[in-house]
Amino acid sequence: MRSILYLTTALVVMGLAFWAYRENYRTQDAIRKMEAIQYQIGGLRQDIGTLRAEWSYLNRPDRLRELVNLNFDKLKLVPLNSDQFVDIRQVAYPAKTVAAPDAGTPAEESTP
Repeated sequence: MRSILYLTTALVVMGLAFWAYRENYRTQDAIRKMEAIQYQIGGLRQDIGTLRAEWSYLNRPDRLRELVNLNFDKLKLVPLNSDQFVDIRQVAYPAKTVAAPDAGTPAEESTP
């Protein structure tokens, strides 16, 4: 009876050791994947910082003013004023016209 108990205990210990071994490697693999993702996130954050700096550099007011002056003949850009903005109800939209068929012309007949 003791031998069965010892054998069962040994098998349970071996099973738990195998489970712990597999969990250890799964955990290490998950940690490696997490570190790789964090490295990618760091690189992407650095790229975002670079893009923001480039955007700020390209949108400098003096540079934009110079571009407007260079392309004024083509674009006709002028500075915006507050009086250029109105309420949507004040905008005069063109009236929609529906073309009515002429009463004097006969309708075309289609032949099969």
